Amino acid sequence: MSVVSLLALAIASTAVIWKGSELLERSARRLSRHYGVPAAVHGAVVVAIGSSFPELSSIIISTLIHNEFSLGVGAIVGSAIFNLLVIPAASAAVSEKFSTTRDIVHKDAQFYIISILVLFLTFALGATYIEGGTDTEAILTRPLVLIPLLTYGVYVFLQFQDTRDYVSPVTPDIELKKEWATLIVGLAVIAIGVEGIVRAALGFGSLFGASPFLWGLTVIAAGTSLPDAFVSVRAAKQDEDVTSLTNVLGSNTFNLLVAIPVGVLIVGTTTVNFALAIPMLGFLAFATIVFVVFTRTDLEITNAEAATFIGLYLLFLLWMFLETAGIVNTVQGI
Repeated sequence: MSVVSLLALAIASTAVIWKGSELLERSARRLSRHYGVPAAVHGAVVVAIGSSFPELSSIIISTLIHNEFSLGVGAIVGSAIFNLLVIPAASAAVSEKFSTTRDIVHKDAQFYIISILVLFLTFALGATYIEGGTDTEAILTRPLVLIPLLTYGVYVFLQFQDTRDYVSPVTPDIELKKEWATLIVGLAVIAIGVEGIVRAALGFGSLFGASPFLWGLTVIAAGTSLPDAFVSVRAAKQDEDVTSLTNVLGSNTFNLLVAIPVGVLIVGTTTVNFALAIPMLGFLAFATIVFVVFTRTDLEITNAEAATFIGLYLLFLLWMFLETAGIVNTVQGI
């Protein structure tokens, strides 16, 4: 395909994703209100799982069709970095005062740090205690990935504990079947749009000779993060800052603790480039700590802090391009 055709595909796919995320957000919000789900749980679980559908699809497709599980892992980790740095900055840009809460910092963000540590532990166990694992390759098995899956079960349990004493406001009745149908259609539309933008990204990568890993970690990761970005930015515009931030943290938690294990459950046993994954998880942990510090300071994200988020993400992209070009060599396996 030509550059013009790929660009047209990318633009059209972006529009499709926007429409799908709009349907998803609207139906999820109405269903959450109908079932009396608090805003924090709505963002961290309901919307987060829905907007994580592209990342889940990417790990399934890369594993089943292309036999490239590590590529899917790279896309998910890259997506997590994009979500944590770019989306809050974009949300703060459209909000007069992008406020956070102590619950977000002390519960959602800190549990997200735990999810990174759990995934690191899972990879480390696969490298050291599973037969065939080495200091550069981790062997993941179905029993091993039960660790992150069970951890996510604890996360959902803690989130829904918040609903026990929550008294939902009185809302008009909704057409349940219609809203559930809209939710499903929204997920399908998002999947179609992401498939298009991933194809466009792969086309550009082939055209310009970019490495698959770099493309997965950056462009494909950003493409699959579009639903999260659209949902969070739209929530910030409506002064629903809690939903905006918990969507980001909940989506990342789901991606790390569920999406990656799902790929392993499908194939049974697979290999991850341990030497390559650990530096990426290290940067993600560093970005998370910066996020926690900024969100806790005065319980808001200022314009200066948002600019710092963008600067960190640009530094990450520069680092990856320098690694791929061979100018620096701090990461093994690129």
